[in-house]
Amino acid sequence: MIGITIDQKMKELWPQSALGCIQCRVSVEKSSRELLEDLEAQCSRIRKTYEKPADLPKREKIRDNRSAYKAFGKEPSRYRSSAEAMCRRLVQGKELYNINNVVECNNLFSIASGYSLGAYDVRQIEGAVTWKVAEEGAHYQGIGKDQINVEFLPVFCDEKGPFGNPTSDSVRTRITEKTTEILMVIFGFSGTADMEEDINKLCGLLEKYCDGQEFETAVID
Repeated sequence: MIGITIDQKMKELWPQSALGCIQCRVSVEKSSRELLEDLEAQCSRIRKTYEKPADLPKREKIRDNRSAYKAFGKEPSRYRSSAEAMCRRLVQGKELYNINNVVECNNLFSIASGYSLGAYDVRQIEGAVTWKVAEEGAHYQGIGKDQINVEFLPVFCDEKGPFGNPTSDSVRTRITEKTTEILMVIFGFSGTADMEEDINKLCGLLEKYCDGQEFETAVID
């Protein structure tokens, strides 16, 4: 597995920072009907459970992510985690975009758990990875966006610079139809309790829907 560490300063600011990491080979393709049905079932559950967006921080993982962002110096109401942003869309009566089977597995698990996830093309990652609070002025090109401000967000950095965080990933390492090996990461701000179990559930989704093989996993705290 790619070497991944958590920066000490980040641990000092939020000691419960932790990662659940999966590296595996996949076949990227259009999502199956079964996967889309499973995803829609989770979307319906969120719509029925939460009446308004303001209720979403009651979920432990979303609440802890917001608190961590505040500790890092980022306003969580302006820079929401991807899990919270997706759930907000659902509560507001909007739909999620369908991209491919890997992204849909990512979103399915994220909605079900409240965790934000990152999914990256291993071939586009250069060297070891550090999870750290981004410096002032840090930015990168987001997926479907222009340059996005990632300063003070907890970002993944490799030798080329920042490429992912719990709010928005970058174009450089995104999953495409040419991707054959992925790094999928659970961004945790609630410690490591149940992280192994969550990793196993996510591996099951990737194996079932993405022909996931040659799994390597790790919990990092």
